[in-house]
Amino acid sequence: MTISEIHHPRTERMTAAQRVLAILEVFDQDHLVLSLSEISRRADLSLSTTHRLVGELKRWGALERSKDGNYAIGMRILELGGLEPQGLRLRDVARPYLGDLQQATNANVHLAVRDGHDVVYVESMRARQGARVLSRLGGRWPLHATGTGLVLLAFASPQFREEVLRSPLKRFTPKTIATADELNRRLAEVRRTSMAVVEDSITPDASAVAVPVRGPRDRLIAALGITVPSHTASPHSLLPALTSTARAISRTLGAPSAQGRPSTAA
Repeated sequence: MTISEIHHPRTERMTAAQRVLAILEVFDQDHLVLSLSEISRRADLSLSTTHRLVGELKRWGALERSKDGNYAIGMRILELGGLEPQGLRLRDVARPYLGDLQQATNANVHLAVRDGHDVVYVESMRARQGARVLSRLGGRWPLHATGTGLVLLAFASPQFREEVLRSPLKRFTPKTIATADELNRRLAEVRRTSMAVVEDSITPDASAVAVPVRGPRDRLIAALGITVPSHTASPHSLLPALTSTARAISRTLGAPSAQGRPSTAA
């Protein structure tokens, strides 16, 4: 044990696997690139332990090191994430339709699922002239701040919605939903219209519209969204193409409502 590890009792209590996971968990949407010392501090591990494990993760491909010496999540992690069964099937089914949707709308296209209180993008296609947004494949944002997140939250269980409504709502721009009352009203509107529209919620000059994607028993599987610059086409004008695409994906996934059959959902 090194001298630096003596001053980190948590290091002694953790298993090797827990130390590795602690390092990977320090990266999030607000911390995409970190220095070695920042990783050590955020993971609450000694600098020597962090240096050793980060080196092993880099050699394996879980982390990448930039020219300035900082670290980011590596392609190996993204490749493994793509093998998750639900996400893999969803992407395989949806990808041909998403390409057509992008060509028809010239918009950024996002397919998202829920993970805890976050929305995670399992597919993200950027248009050449699309809105400048921070979303990317594998990226995540709080549910309340995105169109796809509002759809996923609106059709979640009442218990889960209450849990989110009681939690802090981070504000990214002046137009981000940041109060429980406002969020509750928006979610009721999404359930009534089966669509969510947000403007400049995370980044300025970016408007988004999202709709549900359903599967067997009409269970909500994902949310499909498009993003355009706010000063160009209205997201509402792109809604027909978006809903048509979502319906085609839902039909392929076996949703009764997308095939003209009554839903058997409880």
